[in-house]
Amino acid sequence: MARMKFLCDAERCIECNACVTACKNENEVPWGINRRRVVTLNDGVPGEKSISVACMHCTDAPCAAVCPVDCFYTPDDGIVLHDKDLCIGCGYCFYACPFGAPQYPRQEAFGVRGKMDKCTFCAGGPSDNNSDAEYAKYGANRVAEGKLPACAEMCATKALLAGDGDMVADIYRERVLRRSGRPQTWGWGKAYGAGV
Repeated sequence: MARMKFLCDAERCIECNACVTACKNENEVPWGINRRRVVTLNDGVPGEKSISVACMHCTDAPCAAVCPVDCFYTPDDGIVLHDKDLCIGCGYCFYACPFGAPQYPRQEAFGVRGKMDKCTFCAGGPSDNNSDAEYAKYGANRVAEGKLPACAEMCATKALLAGDGDMVADIYRERVLRRSGRPQTWGWGKAYGAGV
């Protein structure tokens, strides 16, 4: 089965925040929660780049490793999901995640800040697919409908790629080769032909 992944092409991201808006609208994310955000690297310096960041649905998710109540689970498609009914709001996942994906609705002490929320790859949660209960807790389940996450579909420059990890890697690899790969290296076309 396909392992779903995200990848943001920093050469294409124009910091428009359409992915952030699409996520908030599609999932009715509460105020103060950002399942996805755009980060600018080397802001104000020539050559600055922007990337869209959310839960990367890690193969060996550190958030799942530190959760004391095992509220995280990973189905066969590789999407790291969580059960809000099990979450105790301890915050361990927040500190373990290198991407800052886990979010809490209130800025208070651990245990009283509420249930953790994060990107679900628009795959809902443990409730029945596309049920009202699932939507209320986790947002839209676009994956069950055969769709990509709203953030990736909304990206005008196609900087944010989502889907099967192998396909995403192939698309990115092709872009990199087209931008600066061997065919543009001095002498390559002369030695091996323009079509190679």
